[in-house]
Amino acid sequence: MIMKGQKINDRYQIIKSIGEGGMANVYLAYDTILDRDVAVKVLRGDLSNDEKFVRRFQREALNASSLSHPNIVEVYDVGDDNGQYFIVMEYIEGKNLKDLLKKRGKLTTSEVVDIMTQIADGLSVAHDSYIIHRDIKPQNIMILENGLVKITDFGIAMAMNATQLTQTNSVMGSVHYLPPEQASGKGSTLKSDIYSMGILMYELLTGKLPYRGDNAVEIALKHLKEPLPSIRDELPDLPQSVENIILKSAAKNPKNRYNDAREMYEDLKTCLDESRINEPRYEYQYPELDSDNKKFTKQVEKAISVEEDDGDNDQVEVKKVSDSELKKENKILVILAAIFVGLVVIVAAFVLFLPSILKQDDITVPEVAGKTVSEVVNELQDLGFEVADETVDISDDKVEEGKVVKTNPPSGAKRTEGTVVTIYVSTGDSKYEIEDYTGKNYLEVKGALEAYNILVYVEKKDVKNPEDYDEGEIIDQDVKAGEKLGARDSITLYIPNVDAKYPDFTDGSYTVEDVQQFCDKHNITLEIVNEENSSYDEGTIFKQSRPEGYTVTSGTKLIIYVASAPSENEEPADDDCGGLC
Repeated sequence: MIMKGQKINDRYQIIKSIGEGGMANVYLAYDTILDRDVAVKVLRGDLSNDEKFVRRFQREALNASSLSHPNIVEVYDVGDDNGQYFIVMEYIEGKNLKDLLKKRGKLTTSEVVDIMTQIADGLSVAHDSYIIHRDIKPQNIMILENGLVKITDFGIAMAMNATQLTQTNSVMGSVHYLPPEQASGKGSTLKSDIYSMGILMYELLTGKLPYRGDNAVEIALKHLKEPLPSIRDELPDLPQSVENIILKSAAKNPKNRYNDAREMYEDLKTCLDESRINEPRYEYQYPELDSDNKKFTKQVEKAISVEEDDGDNDQVEVKKVSDSELKKENKILVILAAIFVGLVVIVAAFVLFLPSILKQDDITVPEVAGKTVSEVVNELQDLGFEVADETVDISDDKVEEGKVVKTNPPSGAKRTEGTVVTIYVSTGDSKYEIEDYTGKNYLEVKGALEAYNILVYVEKKDVKNPEDYDEGEIIDQDVKAGEKLGARDSITLYIPNVDAKYPDFTDGSYTVEDVQQFCDKHNITLEIVNEENSSYDEGTIFKQSRPEGYTVTSGTKLIIYVASAPSENEEPADDDCGGLC
């Protein structure tokens, strides 16, 4: 169990838990060497005992640490601390796409295209190095307040073993995005990530998963057998170009998919262009269900088949087993039953007798407040405790500087002999008194507080009249004025949610220079496309890639289309003397 204040690898001090999963627990921590907040993912205890898994976990995580892209969560460090295997990553203040879907239900077409473009852009860098993610799903896609997307958990999915379909609890979260080739045990390729992206895109647009079932195998079979439900039934007005991307990426036969994420990225960039909205529907070039998939399907359905009746429900029919097969199964059952009974007897013996054999008398941790460090060390060691090599400094206005404030485990707690005890030493009353910061700029306040090693978090808050507030103005705080905070204590400052929106650059009032200034201000890359268009005066902006009212995202790209004068091709005069008479 990781405790608040505990140090991982004598460097990463745990601040709080920020997530729990089937493979690992995630903590917000402070890097005491590089003076920054990080996310530390600690491998679950039972997986840490699997040497094969740990080796693959470390190898793939190290591969992921070589990736550098704005849309990929950066991996800083990989290691183990007394058998606790961990990954240190960039700390992202944002939500994952699963949380966003729970809140919104589904997203708009332009939002989905923007998100998928960023994911494809990040994955293209990985695919260039032939690094496969293998577990693209909403839980592994973070989205910041400004709309920037970050892909996390690179390299971790690879460490999952090939028999994961039998472990229902650990795979259910991912089986909804499972490529058919993985379900049939063929392994993963770059195109496996493409399939998961197609399913993800379908879910973001509709708010629904295309394949559902009561268990992992049932869902996997649907990925193998059933055609993708028509997204047009949910969204009749969806541009054909967008549906084509889903059809191509979520094809069951990998030959019908994009070759890699970069190819999909290039398609996503232009899918909302007017010239593509009504393009022909994508048709598969190769059969969608190959013989290997059929063979795998028959193996899974050998014991149970589903037969449709005339009603609304499906009838489950168990196939008849031959006498020879039944005898064979009975023999196996007898052997398994004997083994089971033997194990029960052994476990019962351990439960009854082992505690009394191994039982140690518990020792009570003594009262330590106000004593010197040397006094406490001697007292703890005399009682049979081990003392941590380093003490922890803590601000306290009641205990004299240099004296002991507390221990971990705390005074009064009972522990066995040999338990390691950490000593906390007072630094005196070095806390900083908090003021009322409303109306001030958060950057100024954040800098002042961080000078006292106070953790400052900034969150946006919806307000009724955004125009009444300055950008970055503090409107609330979670620690009241007059309260005191010490080093590593935290405060959250709230600023108004006044995200910039794209104006209508085509209304005739904007020049190319105006658009360039707007892009420079918001860190947007501007691409100018000059096109001949007789309907507009030369230099007029007549189209933009991001619509009016769309939220501005730093680091993205805007394309504007500017009218250029038609080229004049003069023809010679049509007369008998070639124009010379």
